Order: sequence, then C-alpha cells, then structure tokens
Amino acid sequence: MKNINILKTEILSNNWYTLKKVTFDATDNTGAVITQEREAYDRGNGSTILLYNKKQSSVILTKQFRLPTYINGNETGMLIECCAGLLDNDNPEECIKRETEEETGYQITDVKKVFEAYMSPGSVTEILHFFIAEYTNDMKVNEGGGAAGENENIEVLEVPLADALNKIKTGEIKDAKTIMLLQYAQLNSLVA
Repeated sequence: MKNINILKTEILSNNWYTLKKVTFDATDNTGAVITQEREAYDRGNGSTILLYNKKQSSVILTKQFRLPTYINGNETGMLIECCAGLLDNDNPEECIKRETEEETGYQITDVKKVFEAYMSPGSVTEILHFFIAEYTNDMKVNEGGGAAGENENIEVLEVPLADALNKIKTGEIKDAKTIMLLQYAQLNSLVA
C-alpha cells in the first residue's frame, strides 16, 4: 500500500486510552485506490528493561495481574514480565529508570538501549523501547512493588537466567517483551 490519505478519524472511546476508527484511501500494487477502515488503540509509547547480574547469572523480573490475559485464558491473570512503563511525557531512558525503581526497587544509572519494536502493529500504535542494565545488590533502595496509588501489586522476582529461559519453554513466561529481552540476554551472553 502507498499514497495513504486519511479521510476521517472518529474517537470510539477515550475512557482509559484512545480507540480510533480511521477511514483512509490507499493505492494498492495495481494502482487501484481502495477505501478501508481500521481501528487503532493509542495508549502512548513505552519502555521496558531487563536487569541482569553477571556474577549471579540472574535477572530481575516482575509478576503482576494483567486483566487482558485473564480474559483470554490465563487462569490466574498473573504474568511474569520485565519491568516496563508508559513514557508519560518522559524520554524513554528517564521513563525506564523511574519505572525500574518504582517496580523493582533498584535504582539504576547506566542503561543501554538495545532496540525498539512495535508490539502489536495490527491494532496498537505503541512503540516499545528496549533497554538492558546490569544490577548489583547494593542498588536496591526499596522493596519495589509499583508506585503508590496505582494499585499495581507487583511481586519482584530474582531468577537465574537459565530458569527464566526454561519458563519460556514451559509456558510460565508468555509476555512478548520479556521473551525478546531474555533471548537477547542469551544471544549476547550477558550472564554466564
């Protein structure tokens, strides 16, 4: 498709984030102009991070309730995942530093961006910025668990990387961003 021309945008919901219905013309490979309608959910962009410890061969993950997974067959709704958050007008690096301390209790200063990706491009506008950072036990400044007032109830998990990778195989880890970062850690030998 090329020569995209947006004809109309309707707001279907603006309750939590914004759900839009977009009507547009696009030229296909034959040169024909086709009018289409699509819905797009705009929740903003985000950042995610994998904290790793080379000496301990471990990673920090979180566990929390995720309603959409519960609705779609996750019996408890609990999901093991990497720390993440919406940018909320911050740049991606500042966002992930803030979210790391809120969710995990670790205060990190040196982060490395490794890539960015659209996570569900058929329906969600979000670009996710992926980071890694090495952690040590002395970086723990609080218990984590999420920001006060956000009712996140986040459990912080310190897991050997080998166990985390095995949890992908067993289906205990099904979160795409987490799978991507754990595989990045394995491919790049971040821990022994």
